[in-house]
Amino acid sequence: MNRTRLLLVACITISFVIAAAAFRTSSHVASTSDASAAGLLVPATPMLEPRSGHSATLLPDGKVLIAGGMRRNQDFYKSAELYDPATGKFQPTGEMHERRVGQVAVLLRSGKVLIAGGWVGQGGTDSAELYDPATGKFTLTAKMTIRRGRPSATLLTNGDVLIAGGEERDNESLASAEIFHASTLTFHATGPMHHARISHTATLLGDGRVLITGGYGDSVESGAELYDPKSGAFTETGSMGTARCKHTAGLLPDDRVLIAGGSDSRGWDRNLNTAEIYDPRTGKFTVASPMNDKRFKLPDEAVRLPSGKLLIAGGSKEVEVYDPASGKFLLAAGEMSNPWHFMSETKLRDGSVLLAGGYPNDPGASAQVWIYRP
Repeated sequence: MNRTRLLLVACITISFVIAAAAFRTSSHVASTSDASAAGLLVPATPMLEPRSGHSATLLPDGKVLIAGGMRRNQDFYKSAELYDPATGKFQPTGEMHERRVGQVAVLLRSGKVLIAGGWVGQGGTDSAELYDPATGKFTLTAKMTIRRGRPSATLLTNGDVLIAGGEERDNESLASAEIFHASTLTFHATGPMHHARISHTATLLGDGRVLITGGYGDSVESGAELYDPKSGAFTETGSMGTARCKHTAGLLPDDRVLIAGGSDSRGWDRNLNTAEIYDPRTGKFTVASPMNDKRFKLPDEAVRLPSGKLLIAGGSKEVEVYDPASGKFLLAAGEMSNPWHFMSETKLRDGSVLLAGGYPNDPGASAQVWIYRP
């Protein structure tokens, strides 16, 4: 009798252990699956210099040009460096002619990179340069029509570049806009916008128009505008549900635009986790699911991953991915060391994303780098 009981207890115990192990295994598989659905963030080799407010541009050969930015307030860079995905390392390249932060950088069809505007001190600059990957050098080109610190820049379908807004001097936001003609390397005025804006976003739509959202002039904007390259004019479109600046925007596979995060004030308070979606067919914004964390001072453009999901990084230690299929934000596995502001994000040829630099809640910039793997 005692032997029978012992055998029964042993069988029950073994069954319990097997069941518990199966539960742990299934839980681990589920958590791994959730993490893999939103990707993974891993640290990488740091840049040669700590930078925030710099530009990052994917070159035709797959390398990334990192240019300018600042170490801290009023300590700006002329220097530039190249990230090589093949080695995972940075190397120096030519210097710009101006020390600048908050400039725009656009890869032209020629394979050269247009660098324009930015702050050079207390105000913006009108200077522009071209970086040639073949020589590793910057050469000055024609000046813009006006000095601009932190404008937006959009490569149009005809190969020209729309540059809009920014600041000429401190607290002097601009409504003006101009076109860089890639064929003649000259600038001429277009527009202007209906509202002065800095820290806004500009998104190229599938029909060739450009959606401008948010930013601030006299106050933080909720309004949006559309630029039509055919007419050279801006027209107002629907307003966002929330006024926001220093946010991010990304084009979804169905040509709608996700707007996320930012702040409804110019300062560090009242950061947002809210998001909304613009539909160019209706000209209206609708509320989307909120992000998991409040964040601002984000890269202007959210990277669209090969899956069609959008990557949201910066302003928080965590990285999120917006999934259009579920309409929700998912947290990636891993996190950054600080909530880096004005960092850069660049999609690489293999679909991973280079996240570089930025600054935390103090003036000093970082050289730290992460790779996001979908």
